[in-house]
Amino acid sequence: MKTNNYEVIFAIVNEGYAEDVMDVARQQGARGGTILNARGVAREEAAAFFGISLNIEKEIVMMVVPKEIKNDILNAIYKEMGMAKKAQGIAFTLPVTDVAGLVKEEEPATAEV
Repeated sequence: MKTNNYEVIFAIVNEGYAEDVMDVARQQGARGGTILNARGVAREEAAAFFGISLNIEKEIVMMVVPKEIKNDILNAIYKEMGMAKKAQGIAFTLPVTDVAGLVKEEEPATAEV
């Protein structure tokens, strides 16, 4: 289904911080995500230049979210999980032009009187 109502957020963090990213994202309205195990590669000079430790084991959190809450989630992830934190995370978004399988959140049923 063609759409321009969603974006995918990728957050790459040190191993052990993916659930924390999801907690932060849920507080901003994300409904769920997918956690992938990954291995980072970087030159030691680059790590020294940016002042980061070289933790090879990474986790990638991938979330498809409505565009209207994307910035709130991205900013919260950066604030709580950014490079200055132990998670040493980076996050970015990409537009979603086609989507299948997303279930819209149903409106709560109102009680009939």
